[in-house]
Amino acid sequence: MDAIPPPRFEELVGAALDAVPEELWARFDNVVVLVEDAHEDEPDLLGIYEGIPLTEREEYSGEVPDVIRIFRLPLCAIAEDDDHLVDEVYVTVVHEFAHHLGIDDDRLHELGWA
Repeated sequence: MDAIPPPRFEELVGAALDAVPEELWARFDNVVVLVEDAHEDEPDLLGIYEGIPLTEREEYSGEVPDVIRIFRLPLCAIAEDDDHLVDEVYVTVVHEFAHHLGIDDDRLHELGWA
């Protein structure tokens, strides 16, 4: 489908974040979510987690926040329609959030979140 305007896409990401279960939000620590058009080196990437997963944090104080980046253009490109885009945005947000929790891609594939 054609790319939707950035403000509308940001609303979809916000709605996906709102849909994350409360018990998971309790684990969300020192991480920000950004919306960008596309990854500078990998234009087909849907999202990326950059940081130190919770499972690997030992002496963790004074660190800059981890970052989850969600990419508008590739997500719009793979979506067949608005409903599919909403689903793909949610899956991508959950996928990247899972990396923050320390869940790797293999496990996400097993769980159906990849």
